[in-house]
Amino acid sequence: MENNYPLSSVLDHLLKKQLAFACWFNPKDNRLGIVVGNASDVKLLDRFDQLNGEAGFVFAPYRITEKSPVILLKPSIYLEDFNSADQINLNHIKPFSPVTASNDHCSTRSKEEYIQTIDETIATIRKSELSKVIISRQIPVKRTTQSLGNTFFQLHDQTPNAFTYLVNLPAAGTWMGATPEVLLKSDEDYFETVSLAGTQVRKYDSEDYYWNTKDIEEQAFVSRYMLELFYSFGIHKYRTTGPETLESGKVAHLKTSFFFPVEKIDSCLGNFVAELHPTPAVCGLPKKLADELIREKEKHDRKYYTGYLGPWKLNQQVNLFVNLRCMEITNDEYILYAGGGITSKSIPEREWEETNQKATTLLAVINTQNYDFR
Repeated sequence: MENNYPLSSVLDHLLKKQLAFACWFNPKDNRLGIVVGNASDVKLLDRFDQLNGEAGFVFAPYRITEKSPVILLKPSIYLEDFNSADQINLNHIKPFSPVTASNDHCSTRSKEEYIQTIDETIATIRKSELSKVIISRQIPVKRTTQSLGNTFFQLHDQTPNAFTYLVNLPAAGTWMGATPEVLLKSDEDYFETVSLAGTQVRKYDSEDYYWNTKDIEEQAFVSRYMLELFYSFGIHKYRTTGPETLESGKVAHLKTSFFFPVEKIDSCLGNFVAELHPTPAVCGLPKKLADELIREKEKHDRKYYTGYLGPWKLNQQVNLFVNLRCMEITNDEYILYAGGGITSKSIPEREWEETNQKATTLLAVINTQNYDFR
């Protein structure tokens, strides 16, 4: 494939040399951020609140396990606007040992199997206290020889409203994604967090969006959860915008943004994120019951899908996003992850179609736009 992005060769070099790095574009921003570090610059944490007092790029899992710790890459090199290979000197950066993927790490489900799982999940919701559960699936695609650096820049061009990233890290390996969902973001004197749920195909004309009861209800669950969390941390004054439609890649979502003063949680930021994650948007409600059902119904390990990532206290800023629209990249495969919020009103066939639609954001840049979902 022709290389139209000069810096893609730098990213490919970092991957080839097995160096620890994270690079990203913030939404609606064409400045490329990058952190590069030695293996000794990487901290593997077993609790989310251990981020208190730390600074670096964080890559956190949905659920902490021995194989999927919270990863903090402390920067030997940090640039907010990486635009030339001359800006970085890699001579002093040492590689890390490659992550070896197990042969059984990818669990492929047929359409029939997935729909049966959704049927079972709906039945459980209707006879329990559960109001919502997110059920995900893996979509394995044979890897091509195309440049991952080039693919990353194409993904950014295609999804400018998303946080677009490429990481290569000890314990996690190589991941890429374009996520629209803010987990926690600082802006001078305020923090922002977002309630995001509901999905439909993006419209490319001036036609209005209409949201059904299931989508509106699903998004309201997440918003109520945010308000309960604010109360528990003594956050009584906040402002909101939305619900409004957010377009990202090939899909659109319902979004409400919440803003509150920094001083409310600045001294216990790690604790706040530990309580915030996972939100009902990626787990369900009540969280404990939803997580138990996810463990039962999902046959794969989510690893870093529906975890969170981003700059953490770099220049005193926090910019965390939920890890959606992402793929794990092995030597042989792109392993895409996609899920949907299941409620008592869900229709299994539509849930299958929603996961397929979410996957098209990534499929479009790995040259498999006509992927056969079966």
